[in-house]
Amino acid sequence: MKYLVLRALAGATLAILLAPAPAAAADRAPAARAASQPLSEGKVRRLDRAAGSVTITHGPIENLGMGAMTMTFSFKKGVVPAAVKEGDKVRFRAEEKGGQYSVVRVEAAK
Repeated sequence: MKYLVLRALAGATLAILLAPAPAAAADRAPAARAASQPLSEGKVRRLDRAAGSVTITHGPIENLGMGAMTMTFSFKKGVVPAAVKEGDKVRFRAEEKGGQYSVVRVEAAK
């Protein structure tokens, strides 16, 4: 009987160890997730901070399966650094949600 109880407890422990991580841990904050993702390269053609939009002529965006083109993205306050201006080369991370494209990270290209 002791053997069966120990074996059952060992099985339960293994099941707990193999269980997926809680959703909160798996779904990191968007900024942290964006910081760890590869960036695409482009050039800022138009920047409207008040409207939260930026038009970028860019190369391929691998994570979106998108080829080179010029398009306008939305962004949240603070995503585009104050030093970035029209004409600047940038590295950025774009994401799609519900058919809307937005940049979640932008940095000046070196």
